[in-house]
Amino acid sequence: LLVCSTDPGAGARGISLIIVETDREGFARGRNLDKIGQKAADTSELFFTDVRVPVTNLLGSEGGGFAVLMNELPRERITIACRAFAEAQRAYELTVDYVKERKAFGQAILDFQNTQFKLAEAKTSLAVGWAYLDQCLAKINEGKLTPEEGAMAKLWTTETGNQIIDDCLQFFGGYGYMSEYPISRLYADSRVRRIYGGSSEIMKLVISRTV
Repeated sequence: LLVCSTDPGAGARGISLIIVETDREGFARGRNLDKIGQKAADTSELFFTDVRVPVTNLLGSEGGGFAVLMNELPRERITIACRAFAEAQRAYELTVDYVKERKAFGQAILDFQNTQFKLAEAKTSLAVGWAYLDQCLAKINEGKLTPEEGAMAKLWTTETGNQIIDDCLQFFGGYGYMSEYPISRLYADSRVRRIYGGSSEIMKLVISRTV
């Protein structure tokens, strides 16, 4: 499914959605790109050299693509938000287990006040975020989720989730920087969530329009 500019002079009204089968003449897939994280998901360049498709491959109306995309963005952003917080939740749980067993200076890392405070902050942030996500999911089911609510959910969960994972990785010390440890993969995988689906800066812009 391609987002195409079918009328460059019309701006947003010139964007259409077109289905292109991968066996069409002129279509080619480039090499897999080497990413920092999310290595289980292939990402590659796609090339469309003089590819032609029938008019029936137009999804919806010509020039109506942007409206479709904007209508689906809040739902997409909630999906990203849920994934971001699932990663943060997993990082928190892994860290709690680790600091209970790992010892330093003759005591469990959990016994240090700094550890207790950091994990208390993470637990609180997770509880707040999940509560808001539950509210947003209920609104999706009712068809009432607004663009700014989707943006707020994505902004909070991705920014907060990244911070939680970063704080958790710190407790693993050098082990946390090794790829064999799940916490390092969570750290690498989570970073892009502040970029795709609308960057954090764009989320702030969307939210600010309703202030």
